[in-house]
Amino acid sequence: MTERLYLYDTTLRDGQQTQGVQFSTEEKVRIARALDDLGIDYIEGGWPGANPTDSAFFDAAPKTRATMTAFGMTKRAGRSAANDDVLAGVMNAGTGAVCLVGKTHDFHVTTALGITLDENLENIRESVAHLVAQGREALFDAEHFFDGYKANPDYALASITAAFQAGARWIVLCDTNGGTLPDEVARITREVIAAGIPGDHLGIHTHNDTENAVACSLAAVDAGARQVQGTLNGLGERCGNANLTSLIPTFLLKEPYASAYDIGVSRDALAGLTRVSRMLDDILNRVPLKQAPYVGASAFAHKAGLHASAILKDPSTYEHVEPGVVGNARIIPMSNQAGQSNLRKRLADAGLQIEKGDPALARILDRVKARETEGYSYDTAQASFELLARDELGQLPEFFEVKRYRVTVERRKNKYDQMVSLSEAVVVVKVDDEKKMSVSDSMDEIGSDRGPVNALSKALAKDLGRYQAQIDDMRLVDFKVRITQGGTEAVTRVVIDSEDGQGRRWSTVGVSANIVDASFEALLDAVRWKILRDS
Repeated sequence: MTERLYLYDTTLRDGQQTQGVQFSTEEKVRIARALDDLGIDYIEGGWPGANPTDSAFFDAAPKTRATMTAFGMTKRAGRSAANDDVLAGVMNAGTGAVCLVGKTHDFHVTTALGITLDENLENIRESVAHLVAQGREALFDAEHFFDGYKANPDYALASITAAFQAGARWIVLCDTNGGTLPDEVARITREVIAAGIPGDHLGIHTHNDTENAVACSLAAVDAGARQVQGTLNGLGERCGNANLTSLIPTFLLKEPYASAYDIGVSRDALAGLTRVSRMLDDILNRVPLKQAPYVGASAFAHKAGLHASAILKDPSTYEHVEPGVVGNARIIPMSNQAGQSNLRKRLADAGLQIEKGDPALARILDRVKARETEGYSYDTAQASFELLARDELGQLPEFFEVKRYRVTVERRKNKYDQMVSLSEAVVVVKVDDEKKMSVSDSMDEIGSDRGPVNALSKALAKDLGRYQAQIDDMRLVDFKVRITQGGTEAVTRVVIDSEDGQGRRWSTVGVSANIVDASFEALLDAVRWKILRDS
């Protein structure tokens, strides 16, 4: 028999405390729907009354299977729970559950709040009882619990016992400063259960300041806690929170958790995990972390030739789970460390079946290695590698020919007497024996200059004759520049990530002493790969 393990997501509240992150109401609604589709049990929407966005979210919150939860704090000393306007604002959000944060560390009670220890216990007790009397599911967020327990275990236990006896459904043990290590979390969680708080009423909320948030969450579950809190992609202030994107597949796929626990996320829903993770990065306009466990683009990348050879025989030799289970994919990058096993696998992924021992394999490898000595890198630029291989095999059509291009950047005053820049590009291409000249600038919809590479991209994609329909849904999503050699002989490598309307992403590379020329080479590869695939 399995036990129920509950997942509580706080991306919309604690995750929003990440430096540089500020969700709009519409974005919060979109994320909440994705979390609900995934199978999360509790979605913490924010702190109503703390800011206009959080208040607006609860007015617009979608109907969810998950329990929508509002976050707030216990009542203030000197007033009743019924007459505390901050507590009333949280109650007025109309959610099925309310999570109240309260102090459990005696140092914070007397120093931060400036009240007596008994007053703090009364605030906790009355606030939770008020929620329960109003028919709400109550959660008590035991702030600084682990530090408080280590400093004064009797008072920390008294704080959570007050909340539990007042009717709290969940007592959430918080490692607020993120400094508690897994063995301490396990020991203290066991001691809390032994002191009278049942494990099926205990939650764990960890921060990642020692890179142990996931490990500490697992340690708490091992010790008996049955609710786990975290955020998508580990968002959160400072170093972030426990990463649900890592915890969810671990609970579903790894023993002893897979056999011991039932969570709300199904195996079918798990296949959408990578998509949800990247959706959040897209909303934040951030490049996804390639090394992220389970969902990162490099999570199942096999660069060394020895590894790739074994992967071809049995993927389990170098993969702890099958990539498709979490919606990810296996990648066999090409680099100067590659052997023929890598090469044949990568060619097969591109639809090119080459027999073992074919002389073309050696020619392609030699060309890759020669190009990498010039500064190219095909480790991440998979699309450029495919074009190189097809060219060596005589299977790359010449869709169009670039006759010339020109880019100018002008610095001038606008009508408001402000100095602004304007980048303009001219590209002349030959398609089906017809020359076409396209001119574009890089101004965006609000009149800001997006730079010379953007101008080149727009000019190149403006008129490619019969191929135009195939590239109309292309967009440049990331642009990375690296100087591969220093001094006067510096060589610039540019890697461009592109995306189309089908959600496909591909990377291309260009190298030159001239950054614009390197960028244009990568842009050309991106367009050629798109036409090739759609043809």
